[in-house]
Formats: sequence, C-alpha cells, structure tokens
Amino acid sequence: MELPKFGLQVIPYESGATFDSKDGYFAYFSDHDALRRELMRHSPKDADNYEQYARSVMRQCKFIKPLLMRTAPDPVRLRPRDVSELAYILKRFHGLGPREMAETIRFWTMSIAEYLDQYFETSIIKAHLAGSGIIGTGLGPYSPGTAYVLLHHYMGEVDGAIGAWGFARGGMGSISKALARSFEASGGEIRTDSGVDRFAIRNGKVRGIVLENGDEYEARTVVSGMDVRRTFIDHTDERELPSDFLKAVRRYRFRGSSGKLNIALDGMPTFSGAPKDARFLKGDLHFLDDMEEIERAYDDWKAGRWSVSPYVDFLIPTQIDPTMAPPGKHYATVFVQYAPYELAEGQWDDANREAFAETVISKIARHSPDFRKLIVHKEVRSPLDIERETGLTEGNIFQGELTFDQLLFNRPVPGYAQYRSPVRGLYMCGSSTHPGGGVMGAPGANAAREILADLGHKFDLGAAA
Repeated sequence: MELPKFGLQVIPYESGATFDSKDGYFAYFSDHDALRRELMRHSPKDADNYEQYARSVMRQCKFIKPLLMRTAPDPVRLRPRDVSELAYILKRFHGLGPREMAETIRFWTMSIAEYLDQYFETSIIKAHLAGSGIIGTGLGPYSPGTAYVLLHHYMGEVDGAIGAWGFARGGMGSISKALARSFEASGGEIRTDSGVDRFAIRNGKVRGIVLENGDEYEARTVVSGMDVRRTFIDHTDERELPSDFLKAVRRYRFRGSSGKLNIALDGMPTFSGAPKDARFLKGDLHFLDDMEEIERAYDDWKAGRWSVSPYVDFLIPTQIDPTMAPPGKHYATVFVQYAPYELAEGQWDDANREAFAETVISKIARHSPDFRKLIVHKEVRSPLDIERETGLTEGNIFQGELTFDQLLFNRPVPGYAQYRSPVRGLYMCGSSTHPGGGVMGAPGANAAREILADLGHKFDLGAAA
C-alpha cells in the first residue's frame, strides 16, 4: 500500500519503565546490553533467565506469525482446501519436536503469571512484563489464556525487528490518513458523515447498503469492518440469517475492560523515582508493585467497579513527536485497566467519569509530584464512551476477546471463520475475524484474498498477500 509514500512515519520505541510504591523502578530497553545491565541491577538470575524467556517468546512468534496471514481452515466442512490448511498447521506443529509441542500447548492455555514465574523471581520485573498479557482483555494475570494475549502484542515489527513497537508520527490518526490517501490514489472514493443503517438483502444475497441519512448504494459485494455483533445484530435483518448463526453471534464475547484518558500538559512532568534525564521516560510508564496488584484491579472489574489501584499504561508521545503539541507543551495518553462497560452501581455519567479520572490521576501523581498542577485539559473515556464514539462494541479494542475459544476457525463463530457470511456477497474483514485485533491489517488482507477468489481471481489462497 506504500503507506510511507502517503505520509506514514513510524518511530521505534526505545524504552519504558515500571515504578513501584517505594520509588524504585525497573527500566526496559530495546537495546540488549542496556536491558541486561538493568536486569542485573535487580537480579543476576533474572538477567540470565531473560535470554531463555526471550527465545521462548520468539519461538512462539515464529510458529504463529505465518498463520496470521492465512485463512483459517474450516474443520467442519473439510473441503480439499481445508484439509490442506489443517495439514499445513499440523506439519508446522509437528516440526516443533515433542518438547516444543508440549511447551506450545502449555503456552497457549496458561496464564501470564504462571508463564513469567517460570523465568523470573523479581516482582517488579514480572509486573512490568505481565501488562502485555492483560491489556485490552477482560482477564487477569492469573487467568488461563493470558500468555497468548502477551504473544499477540509481541508479534508486530518495525523495520523488520520482530516484537518491536513504534510511534506513528502525528498520532494514530496518521495511519488512517495514510490509508485513505493510498486508497484514493488507487481510484477509491471515501464517503463519511453518515453511518450504515442496514445492509440491503434480497433472496439471500446482498444488494448494497442503506445509510442513516437515507442514501442507498447498490453493490454486489459489501465488506464490513464492523465487529460481528454490529454487522449482523445491529445492521442486518435477522430474517435473512440462520438461527444457529445468530445464536453463535450473540454468544461471541466482548467484555470491555479498558478506559482511556487523554491529558494536555503545560510542561513535562517529573518523576520522583527516575534519575534526571532518564531516557526511559520517553516510553510507556507503569506504576505498580507486583502481579497481585494487577489481580486485585481485575477483582474490582469483576465486581462492576473501576479499579481502585488500576493498571496504568502512561505515555507522553510528544517527547518523541513534538508535532502533537505546541512548543513547550506536552500530551499524555493513559490506557487504563480495568474499567467495566456497565457499572454495578450507577452509570457512566459525568460524576463517575470524573471519579474514575481522579483515581487514575491520583495514582500517577503519587510518582509525579508536579503532574496534577500541569494538567490543562483532559478527556475521559469509559468503555461505553469508546463504544459510542468509535463503534467498538463494549469498548473492546480487539473487537472481541482473544481467548482460545475465539481464535482461528472459531473466530468469530465456527463455520464462518473464512470472512464470508450466510448472506452471499456480504463479507467480514474486521478484528472480530481471524487473527484478531492489532494494527497489522491481517484480517483485511486475508478477507481481500477470499473476496478476489470468489470474483474469479486464481492464486494461492494460503499464501500471504
């Protein structure tokens, strides 16, 4: 898509840190030698075991990554192509060898806490690494399946570096803008300012779409990037869909668990536990002592409350990309676990949003004495707000939980994991399809191959686009 040609610039992350309640910290660096020195500062044993941990995670990445850009087989139909894809997966799995096969099964089904306990003894190191296993999901660090969620966050790459993260210069909206420019340069037309009311369907086949403003567009092929629930429950006449399909769609789990704060700052805050001019302040910052603190935050969410001591992913991207704020000013983005979609008591009104924000700000302020007085303006988003503003059901950033029962040929529902739907010509390409959420475009690329094949284009459907 030549996105750099259309303005996309990705700046690699270099570091990050977790602060504990005693003003100690663990800093994480992309530079191998710097990271080893930091690990040694805490525990020579953990420094040695980190090498083994990193190799284990990368082995899992290398196993799963080729599957991301392949259409999942349908084990129910078992057409020749499905048999071929199942054989491909089994061959890759068998090629791991007996020991790695056992480790892979354990990895996919175990909790992130159990996984990290195999390698590390230092609480703050485990707490820092555990965050990737719970971000965006309604699970705690001791919940089975969270080790895979960590892997999902590690599978990205920047300039060929697997597992790397990066800033999109200008903010995440710059990715959408680059995609739009690329699409338009290829002859595409984008129309906005009105949502979809319903898909027009006749005799089991899609005929186009009807917008909320009354406009109608005819099309033989329609592709929905919305999640499976919004596509088929909110915008499709249920009479056009099989009852068993609708039942499976209603069972599909979202479980929104994430809140968000965007904060405009009058200057760069200081952190009492950080050395002067510490370079790790340019990355993600967290404030917690151990895994149990994250689990208690999860317990609050299960009870229908936002976490009293939440897991906070705090970032000041203007340190890397000063174009996002006026000179001398800064912008902080705060991702918060856990915030329930529905509160057990009350609702997400202005008072509860403010109380939620105060909980988060107070936690940050305990480590940054001047943070509160630097706040110029803030935006507070509950999972309900995220749903209303962005169309993500229950505010789930992955368009559905990344649990083992909702992956591969079960995503979004068995029998419909190959981007097609019960309505001929109506396809799915959002993150509620295989392989799930993340800024990677894999569901769209896979869906495009299937659509092109149905339109008569012949090529290897299993190969990556």
